[in-house]
Amino acid sequence: MTQVRSISIGVWLTRGSRHETAERGGIAHFVEHMLFKGTATRSAEDIAQAIDSIGGQLDAFTAKEYASYYIKVLDEHLPLAMDILSDIVRNPAFSPDDVQREKKVVVEEIKMVEDTPDDLVHELFTQGFWENHPLGRPILGRPETVDSFDADLLRRYFRNAYTADNLIISAVGNLDHDRVRQLVEAKFGSVPRSGETAGEEAPTVVPKILIRNKELEQSHVCLGASSYPQNHDDRYASYVLNTMLGGSMSSRLFQNVREKRGLAYAVFSGLSAYRDAGSFTIYAGCSNAAVGEVIDLVVEELRGIKQAPVPDAELQRAKDHLKGSLMLSLENTASRMSHLARQEIYFDRQFGLDETLQGVERVTASDVQRVAVDLFKNGSLAATVLGNVNGLEIPPERLELG
Repeated sequence: MTQVRSISIGVWLTRGSRHETAERGGIAHFVEHMLFKGTATRSAEDIAQAIDSIGGQLDAFTAKEYASYYIKVLDEHLPLAMDILSDIVRNPAFSPDDVQREKKVVVEEIKMVEDTPDDLVHELFTQGFWENHPLGRPILGRPETVDSFDADLLRRYFRNAYTADNLIISAVGNLDHDRVRQLVEAKFGSVPRSGETAGEEAPTVVPKILIRNKELEQSHVCLGASSYPQNHDDRYASYVLNTMLGGSMSSRLFQNVREKRGLAYAVFSGLSAYRDAGSFTIYAGCSNAAVGEVIDLVVEELRGIKQAPVPDAELQRAKDHLKGSLMLSLENTASRMSHLARQEIYFDRQFGLDETLQGVERVTASDVQRVAVDLFKNGSLAATVLGNVNGLEIPPERLELG
C-alpha cells in the first residue's frame, strides 16, 4: 500500500485455546502475556520504551484457533519493528517471578469477564453450545488452571507450539517485498521446524436452554444455532443472511426490537466460524420484564426469513453494506494484515478483493432462504439468559422454528 506511511507486521501462531487440554485451559493466552514480560536481552520496560520512542503500536491477542503479535510503525522503522517482534516471539524469558505476578493479572482479567455481562452471556452460551469440547472452553482459562502454570510448563508449551510449521508472518503497508523477506529470513530463518502436532475433532452440538440468575440492572439474552465452518461454499450467503437479520442498523432485528418497540439498546447478530464448526448468534440486552417478548420476536424473525424470499431491495442493501464495510476496513494496514493472515490460516491462499466482492454479489434471494432453512431447523436453537430473572422459564416449544 504505497499510499500510506505505515507498516503493520504480525506474527501469527496457528495454535489457540482449542488446542489445549482441559487441565491446561488458558495456557495459550497466558504465554501471550508472558511474551511481553521480557526476553533474554530486553526487559518489559525496554520493549515498551523502544516501541514508544518511535510512536509505534504493539499488541497481541489469543483466539480459539490462533494467536497474533503485531506492530504498527512508520515505514522507516521496519527493521527495528522486526527485531523487537522476533525477539519477543523467539526469546521470552519466562522468569518465575514474572509468572507469579502475571497469574494475578490474568485472574483479574477472568473476573472482568464475570463483571461484564454482555461478554459473560456469550461465554456462557459458548460453553453450553460446545459442551465438553475445547471450542466451548474460555480462552482465558479458569482461575484454577491459571494457578497451576509454572515457568517449566510454559517453556515446554512454547517450545512445542512456536515452531516454523505453526507460524505465519504477514506484513502490509509501504514496504518492499524482497526487503521484508530478507528481514524475516534473518530474524526467523532459524526457528525450529516442528513440535508436537495438535489434534482437532469437530464438536457436536446439543442445543440447550440455560438461565443464570445474577443481580443486574438488565437481562442479557443470547440465542444461537450451528453455522458453517470458515471455508464453506455457502459462507457468502450466510454473511448476507447475518447482515439482514442483525448485522446493521437497517437489519430486521434492529428495526423490530429497538426502533419499533424500544425493547433494547443493543441488539445484533454475529457469525463465529472455525475450521470445522461455526455458530450464528443473536444478542439483546433488555429489561428483565421484556425477556420473553424479545425471545419471541427473535424466533419470529428467524421463522420469517425461512418462510419468504427476501425482497430484492433488502438483499441489495445487505450486499452493499457488506461490500462497503469490507472495503473501508481494508484501507487500514492493520486490518489488511489480519485479513491476509486469516486467509493463509484457513484457505492456504490469498483472495483478491474482487473475488470476495463477487462472492457477495453472486448471492441470490433463494440462496439466503436456502441457508436460513438449513441453519434454522426446528430444535436447532440454543438460548442463554443472564440477569435478574429468578423464576423465568423458557419451554423448548417457545424456540421452535417451524
